[in-house]
Amino acid sequence: MMNFENYLFWGMHSIWWIIWIILLFWIFATPYNIPGQRTKKDTPLNILKKRFALGEISKEEYEEKKKLIES
Repeated sequence: MMNFENYLFWGMHSIWWIIWIILLFWIFATPYNIPGQRTKKDTPLNILKKRFALGEISKEEYEEKKKLIES
């Protein structure tokens, strides 16, 4: 008769390998562009443009702050 304990061991062993592979993939392969996170492309001028486009600041404020940033 076959020893079923060996089959159970290898089955559980395989499950742990799969869990570790998924965990490592999740840690290293997930995108780093998380929504709401400031990216490297966001310069102060780009942030100012976005705020103006969203209507958070007026045209006068935009032009005033743009001059400060560029000087």
